[in-house]
Amino acid sequence: MKLGVFTVLLANKSFEEALKYLHDSGVEAVEIGTGGFPGKAHANPDELLADENKLNEFKDLLKKYEMQISALSCHGNPVHPQKEIADAFHKDFEKTVLLAEKLGVDRVITFSGCPGDSPGSKYPNWVTCPWPDDFLKILDYQWNEVLIPYWEKAVKFANDHGVNKICLEMHPGFCVYNPETLLKLRAAVGDTIGANYDPSHLFWQGIDPVASIRKLGPAIYHFHAKDTRIDKLNTAVNGVLDTKHYSDEINRSWIFRTVGYGHDYQVWKDIVSNLRMVGYDYVMSIEHEDSLMSPNEGLQKAIAFLKEVMTFESKGEMWWA
Repeated sequence: MKLGVFTVLLANKSFEEALKYLHDSGVEAVEIGTGGFPGKAHANPDELLADENKLNEFKDLLKKYEMQISALSCHGNPVHPQKEIADAFHKDFEKTVLLAEKLGVDRVITFSGCPGDSPGSKYPNWVTCPWPDDFLKILDYQWNEVLIPYWEKAVKFANDHGVNKICLEMHPGFCVYNPETLLKLRAAVGDTIGANYDPSHLFWQGIDPVASIRKLGPAIYHFHAKDTRIDKLNTAVNGVLDTKHYSDEINRSWIFRTVGYGHDYQVWKDIVSNLRMVGYDYVMSIEHEDSLMSPNEGLQKAIAFLKEVMTFESKGEMWWA
């Protein structure tokens, strides 16, 4: 398993500055934003696809700093009910796939997206309960008329251009937000669909990382190393559903934290061990969204923490086996 970083937290640095900083910090892989919510500070597909020299310079920097690309990320909502918004995210996805093809990268990360409740909607509608019955009708529309048809076409486009792993981040607010919904879409459109497993979004839903990793197994294509701290006092009063701004840390039911500041070493050791048991031997990509720490502090603490829990050189053998 390799230690990686999602470079959006270093968007204020040039690509070379970011690579040098990460290389000097002992990082081996980078996940790079190419549009959508992550932006494209370090990799603009329009420029790299149009200019072979710029593309070669980009590749040369990766070689110079001995850095692997774990995935290209273009998180967005390509099924947004407002067509112009959906089209923009969809174009980012397609350009990301084309750039991945040029770079020899087989993984693209995004969200499943969430449609509205009908063709005339203006905003996404995330359904979280089955009653009144209106909600089940919304789900039927979203999945069967929008989501599945969209991803059937998107999977074909990705496969046609060498991308065989679309890593969907299971994120509340979108149709795929837990293992069950991830596997539902995977069953409908094929095993190009897999998970970008980010435990931070699962912790606060009450999902156990070990159980969910074992359930997903080979459907895990990428991993985000990010933690969540659940506030027991606020949760005891208001539960875990929370629409307060992320900056209102003291009043929220939970907040994102750097790894180790939401759950301890044992939890993360169990996560790493179970990833290994289900066959995941790829990259743990640090994503920094800790509002209580600067990007540099949070990243360095995460690197140090993960270096301790990731120390597996090879599988062991029992002397009596």
